[in-house]
Amino acid sequence: MNLFSKSFTQILVRSLITTRSFLKTSYSTSVICRSTPNESIQQSDKQQQQQQKKYEYLLVNITGQNSNVALVQLNRPKAFNSLCNNLIKELAIVLDSLDKNDQIGCIVLTGITRAFSIGADIKEMQNTTMSDVIKIDFPDQLSVVSKVKKPIIAAVNGFALGGGCELSMMCDIIYAGDKAEFSQPEIRIGTIPGAGGTQRLPRYIGKSKAMEMVLTGDRISAQEAEKLGLISAVFPADKLIEESLKTAEKIANHSKIVVQLAKEAVNAAFETSLAQGNLLEKRLSCTTFGLADRKEGMTAFLEKRKPQFIDQ
Repeated sequence: MNLFSKSFTQILVRSLITTRSFLKTSYSTSVICRSTPNESIQQSDKQQQQQQKKYEYLLVNITGQNSNVALVQLNRPKAFNSLCNNLIKELAIVLDSLDKNDQIGCIVLTGITRAFSIGADIKEMQNTTMSDVIKIDFPDQLSVVSKVKKPIIAAVNGFALGGGCELSMMCDIIYAGDKAEFSQPEIRIGTIPGAGGTQRLPRYIGKSKAMEMVLTGDRISAQEAEKLGLISAVFPADKLIEESLKTAEKIANHSKIVVQLAKEAVNAAFETSLAQGNLLEKRLSCTTFGLADRKEGMTAFLEKRKPQFIDQ
């Protein structure tokens, strides 16, 4: 076998392995929409049933004109999407898979029915001992959301209580339906927030209001949450997902690698001093000048055309 034939064979084998791996990848969804301008592909009933068995508590749609947006829905409607251990484990698996998927540029996280999530599953937690809590480490499992490199938009319809509110704050952007409500009610059942409620909330809305919410367990409306800066915008409930997907698609159509750098820079503002944050921003900004997408973006601007990013 000559060198050319050997190289071609190796490429073909790698291609077949990649194809098999892709075909094995599936997400739990009733319909996975890979939308194009003129068509959307609906999976067979058999495929749907297989996927529903794989993820009991989640539904995932791949959508957008370029199939680059993932819609992840918490699916425990009878329990108002309370965060049981198995749901959190499934969410971690799905988000990790989407984060590694080169096609996906943005993720929308929402809940089925009248709730984003009412927080921890109290029935599951009621008889849990301190040693159990330490071993299970619920907060650490849930924190996988904040470690995803791709942007996540929380689309909050209905209740975001306790762990549900904490989950929304782990996301990068929060949109809410006009009937949504937020709270940290743990004080009412003899405990305190454990997944970032006492830390993220003061950073987002200030100490006084955060202290009031944590110490009373009172809820705030979507409108008040917007005024406080906890969320970005309020939409009619029936338009929330549509508007969230619009923003997600806009983000996903940018250079994915540059979006990742921008997210890292903004998040650093909550972890570092101003001087350290400015230094990181400068370094990340300089980094973009080594990217093909930066050159393409500026060239397209000067040529008055839409840039064609290649995520490099």
